[in-house]
Amino acid sequence: MKGRTCLVTGASGGIGKETAVALATLGATVVMVSRDSERGEAALLDVRRRSGGSNDVHLMLADLASLQAVRSLASEFRQRHQQLHVLVNNAGAYNAKRLLSEDGHELTFAVNHLAHFLLTNLLLDLLKASAPSRIVNVSSRSHMGATIDFDDLHNERGYRGMSVYGQSKLANVLFTRELARRLEGTGVTANSLHPGLVKTGFGSNNGGAIGAIFRMFQARVFQIVPIPFIITPEQGAETSVYLASSPDVEGVTGKYFVKKEPVPSSESSSDPALAARLWQVSEELAS
Repeated sequence: MKGRTCLVTGASGGIGKETAVALATLGATVVMVSRDSERGEAALLDVRRRSGGSNDVHLMLADLASLQAVRSLASEFRQRHQQLHVLVNNAGAYNAKRLLSEDGHELTFAVNHLAHFLLTNLLLDLLKASAPSRIVNVSSRSHMGATIDFDDLHNERGYRGMSVYGQSKLANVLFTRELARRLEGTGVTANSLHPGLVKTGFGSNNGGAIGAIFRMFQARVFQIVPIPFIITPEQGAETSVYLASSPDVEGVTGKYFVKKEPVPSSESSSDPALAARLWQVSEELAS
């Protein structure tokens, strides 16, 4: 990965930070994106230390809940870097209660899909100019069984946190499929993945019973008593790193990966008409 520049969103913790550590260790120039300056600076120092003292790891701040912040991030990145070989769209959110972004979009959909849709498109010409290059979209097995209701995309009727999260993860896979189709012949690949059930701070921002359940994953008891199906952030980052760096997937595009293997995604996520419609709607919402 020497000589290759990677941008990783949601890199202040969890699998995003571990992805940054691994790519920096492989010799890449890594740009970490965090919404919080204090957490971001602490993560930056940790990534540099754990990757062998590399000074070729950098931090940029952006709250992906804001489309203007996404535009500023893309503009700042282009000013600082002449190439982009790997874009890892990793940042994600789960909200038990319905919240809106500053642009008026349902917050989970705004962060998990719309921000990455916009960021990718704003950096697409740079990725093409840097080809061969790769786009890695972190989705989830939660997309299985999910649907996208274009008549209620912002979930104003009967909000249910897990259903909304599943919709956003389905959007990630659909976006990847359509993106791969549009990028055919450019030297830029796009793949999505399920990282596994990872022990991170994900979801612990929520209050009430839901937040308490997420926080239980961080509790001391789970550090003492292993749970077989819960994996570490390092393990959760493995497929992202594989898709970002391995020669085994050179030229592979439009696939959905679990444990570094391509597997079938849901029937809905393979619908080209649905993917095309989502792209059109996303363009309108992000404009």
